[in-house]
Amino acid sequence: MRFLNTITVALRALRRNLLRSVLTALGIIIGVAAVIAMVSIGNGAKSQVEGQIASLGQNIISVFPGNFTQGGVRGGFGSASTLTVEDAQAILKEIAGVANLSPDLRDRSQVLANGLNWSTSILGEDVSYLDIRLWSVATGAMFSETDVRSAAKVCIIGRTVADQLFQGEDPVGQTLRIRSIPFKIVGVLAPKGFNFFGQDQDDIVIVPYTSHLKRIARRPFLNSITIQAASADQMARIQQDITDLLQQRRSGREPDFTVRNQQELAEAATATTKTMTVLLGAIAGVSLIVGGIGIMNIMLVSVTERTREIGIRLAVGAHGRDVLLQFLMEAIILSLMGGTLGVALGIGSSQLISQLNGWPVLVSKTAVIGAFGFSAAIGVFFGFYPARKAAELDPIEALRYE
Repeated sequence: MRFLNTITVALRALRRNLLRSVLTALGIIIGVAAVIAMVSIGNGAKSQVEGQIASLGQNIISVFPGNFTQGGVRGGFGSASTLTVEDAQAILKEIAGVANLSPDLRDRSQVLANGLNWSTSILGEDVSYLDIRLWSVATGAMFSETDVRSAAKVCIIGRTVADQLFQGEDPVGQTLRIRSIPFKIVGVLAPKGFNFFGQDQDDIVIVPYTSHLKRIARRPFLNSITIQAASADQMARIQQDITDLLQQRRSGREPDFTVRNQQELAEAATATTKTMTVLLGAIAGVSLIVGGIGIMNIMLVSVTERTREIGIRLAVGAHGRDVLLQFLMEAIILSLMGGTLGVALGIGSSQLISQLNGWPVLVSKTAVIGAFGFSAAIGVFFGFYPARKAAELDPIEALRYE
């Protein structure tokens, strides 16, 4: 009952100076709103990148060329490749738990069809590539195993290539020339949009990797090898087994390849967004501290203004802890009011930013609870000193105060 009375008295005191109370809480409101909005934008960007990584497929392990020393010079990703089709076949044959595998070749070339030309990415892949990438064919079909074995001149194209070269016509069955070599279009891929690098995933032509090796690139080496593990819990073991196998095939020479799993790629891709989210949240959190200092300042002013009131309460029998609790409660109520309004404003502003700018936002429950809890803690922390100062006033001196 005494606690409820303390809350009532605190609310009455805040209501007497309503405008000052609102302005004091404004610092907390803006701080909480800023933290929630900034963290939501950062989490939205991180979620978008993770979604785009997931669109590359599930349980993916990639082998890239590079990471070797030759003549005293070290090379990283993008170095001259020594990955071969035989390496890919050995992985598929000897490593347990590999569900799918596709040797990868990539080039960029001008393609011609229907009297038009377009510069696009030419990918050489295996039949299982679409299964690995969780990609479907909108019209037509994927080329077959027979096409891969015979290095057939067939291809499937992305939606962007179809729109640029055929402009509303059905491309399936028509001919596409790649470096003057005619390829028959057997399918059109379902649209996938842009990836996290900003590249149009639909601006591609996919041919059998054997056709790419023999007819387009005319080189013996692959750009990379993409492997899909049968389950996520086998990825670490498969990654190590691939490393050991490729090292064994190189007769103990220093590794000229790099093996990465999807989780490592995702962590590398989201590292920047994680850092930016933390920085934005920290910068916004500074305004919460400033709001807390504002509460302390106003509460100290309030103690000075109400010195005689405090003296009367102490003179008629109130304990110091009662006065401390009352002023502390006023500070907590201010911060909780600011926190509540700040949460609403933060969620609303993040959604508004999303609609106006088209940015992805993801309101985090952790950020909401954390910001609200922090605002309450600020009320206790910055309100305690003024409350203790009020409780320690001498009743006689307080009654004499003018």
